[in-house]
Formats: sequence, C-alpha cells, structure tokens
Amino acid sequence: MKTNIAIIDDHQLFREGVKRILDFEPAFEVVAEGDDGTEALEIVEKNNPDVIIMDINMPNMNGVEATKKLVEANPSVKVIILSIHDDENYVTHALKTGARGYLLKEMDADTLIEAVKVVADGGSYLHPKITHNLVNEFRRLATSGAEGGLLGHVQPEIRRPLHILTRRECEVLQMLADGKSNRGIGESLFISEKTVKNHVSNILQKMNVNDRTQAVVVAIKNGWVEVR
Repeated sequence: MKTNIAIIDDHQLFREGVKRILDFEPAFEVVAEGDDGTEALEIVEKNNPDVIIMDINMPNMNGVEATKKLVEANPSVKVIILSIHDDENYVTHALKTGARGYLLKEMDADTLIEAVKVVADGGSYLHPKITHNLVNEFRRLATSGAEGGLLGHVQPEIRRPLHILTRRECEVLQMLADGKSNRGIGESLFISEKTVKNHVSNILQKMNVNDRTQAVVVAIKNGWVEVR
C-alpha cells in the first residue's frame, strides 16, 4: 500500500520541489497540497493523508498551531514539521504540540524520504543536525555541572553496549549520536544505505525503542556513546 502524503507550505516553488522528490519514491503518493494551516485542516478532513509535511511559518495559521488542532481532533495524526530554525525552543514546541518529525529545509532528498518512511511506520524523526544539537546541549550541561536535566549526567567512561549490540551496530549507534544520516553513515563505514537501515532497525529492536532519537537519548544516559 502507498503512503498518502499532504504537503502544506506557502512557498509554491519549495512545495513543488518536495513533491518532485516524493514522486520518485514508488511507495509514496502526494494526494493534496495547501498554502497555510487553515487549508491543512480542510485537506486532512477531506483526504485523510497518512503523513502531513507542514511548514512551520505560514500566514493565517502557522504549522505548529495547525498541528495542535489536528492532534486534538485526531491524536494519531502524523505531522512532520519543516523549518529553517534549528533552535531547541522551536523543536521542543513543535514536538509538544504533537508533531512526529522535525526537518530543516536544508535537508537532502534521502533525509526527507527516510523521515516520511519512519513517521509513516509510527516512529519519530528529527533532522540529523537537530540530533547533533541535542547531543551538544547535553555536553554543555554536563560540562557546566548542571544536573537534573532531560538526559541526567554524563558518565566519565564510555562502555559500549556489546552485551546487546554487535560491534558494527555500536559503530552505527555512535554515528547516530554524531548526527549522521543513513547516507553519511554508509559513506563513513563503506557500506550500502540499505545495510545501514538494517543496522538501525536491529538497534531499535534490541534497545526496545521506537526511533533513532530515543536510541541516542538512551545511549547517552547509559554512557554507550561519546558526546563529541
């Protein structure tokens, strides 16, 4: 079955570019497009898409407000926010309203496709740069001696989780924490992107988490990856 997608963005040229990328994926079908959050509500009610890709800054009703209304009406709705902002406040606010993903508009085609697949399957997806920023923020808190934050405190010694993951999976987990995309991991390890996806899937299953962001958070908490 195809994943039906709606694209909501007030910049037509950017919207067309996103659609063109998605149209190359046989498993995807763009069923509707819109210019603002108000139109997004109407599109979702009429077309019931599996995934909504929504710009954060739009006239009339922005993407975060629209996501909040959509989630209130249907908690299972799957929204991926598009933004130029990598600031933690923007990301946190979007996720708190119920967005399942957050992508920066500087994304490449592979990242967009990967995000839609992950979110369509019920997971969450943050742009690799956002994950990297999360790790950097944790490092800042740890270095300053701040405690009681989201991730707790950093452990002084890195202990790879060889009791549950293979050595290769540990390498992939570290690169997820470094903010690398599947393509970037494949290029670094000289393996195919398909092989990387298999490794990531195995890591999530073995760690009993739903998505790569959760895997990174758990790995940092347990001292399984370097915060660098």
